[in-house]
Amino acid sequence: MPKKSTKMSGLQCLATENVWFDKQRYDDAEKCFYEGANGTVTKSSSHGGGDQELVSRMKGMELENQTLHKVVEEMRAALQKLELRVASLEKSPAAVTCTKAAPVKAAPVKVENGDDDDSDIDLFGSDDDEEAERIKQERLDAYAAKKSKKPALIAKSSILLDVKPWDDETDMGKLEECVRSVQMDGLLWGASKLVPVGYGIKKLQINCVVEDDKVGTDILEEELTKFEDYIQSIDVAAFNKI
Repeated sequence: MPKKSTKMSGLQCLATENVWFDKQRYDDAEKCFYEGANGTVTKSSSHGGGDQELVSRMKGMELENQTLHKVVEEMRAALQKLELRVASLEKSPAAVTCTKAAPVKAAPVKVENGDDDDSDIDLFGSDDDEEAERIKQERLDAYAAKKSKKPALIAKSSILLDVKPWDDETDMGKLEECVRSVQMDGLLWGASKLVPVGYGIKKLQINCVVEDDKVGTDILEEELTKFEDYIQSIDVAAFNKI
């Protein structure tokens, strides 16, 4: 009977303890503790790495700054030298003009031998002058001969003429034959074609090449208008220099 009462009292004590019912809360607390500890270590290590990178970057910027300062000082010194040189040149313009002096001609050398006849001796004899003059004349003659052999440039022009008949009954073949019958020095007839004008009338469009010094448009029109039985009028459609 006493043993049974002892068992009951142990069970009653365990029943009053609630630690097993709050086990999840204790597990969560333990997990948060370890996570916080690990997070503090990681944060501190990352913070240390960031500080080291910042220090290295600051050192690099300091080196770059020193290099820039050195370059600026060198440029400043060069600029000061240039300013001093310009100022000195502006103050003394005569010194610049003096450098462009005329070439000095060689003067005849006088040799004194005690004889009055040989007192003056010209080292640059007249024979050399004659030889130089002869060579110069030969070169001029050769240039003139070469230039005379070069063919002169002949100015030419290309003319496009519109030759109009009287009516649609005009024989255009005969008209073209009359036009091409005009021959003169410096005139060369080219291609031709019939171009409709209207009401069945066609005009003859013909090309020719003329030498400007020998044939002009006035002379050409005067010769062509002699064929008044076939040609009513002549117009210059195009005129181009060749």
